[in-house]
Order: sequence, then structure tokens, then C-alpha cells
Amino acid sequence: MVTAERLAELIEGESPMEADAIEDADRQCPDCDGDVLSVAYMPSVTELITGYKCQECDWSTTDR
Repeated sequence: MVTAERLAELIEGESPMEADAIEDADRQCPDCDGDVLSVAYMPSVTELITGYKCQECDWSTTDR
């Protein structure tokens, strides 16, 4: 099972300062129609981002 920090790292490309719990994003992946997870994380002191990652493929995006 992946942790919130690891999921944020997969989305962002580097370790976040802090990450909240993983949640079901209630949306389908645009690439493969798989289920998407979301996680809120802080890549820096001044930024809070929600990231989205498909469970089935490499697709990910953020709310930036």
C-alpha cells in the first residue's frame, strides 16, 4: 500500500514537505478509465496542492 507522501512524490517528482491522507477522487482517468486517487500536499512552505494519480497507469495531474 502506498503512503500519502509516496503518492505525492510520484505526482510531483520529489518528496513533499507534508502530505495529507489519500482519498478517492471520484473521477475516471482520461487515459485508461481507471480509478483516480487524490492527495493534498505541500511541495514548499508557501504552496498547498491537490494531486491526482491513476491507480492503473502513469497518468497524473495537479490543481496548479
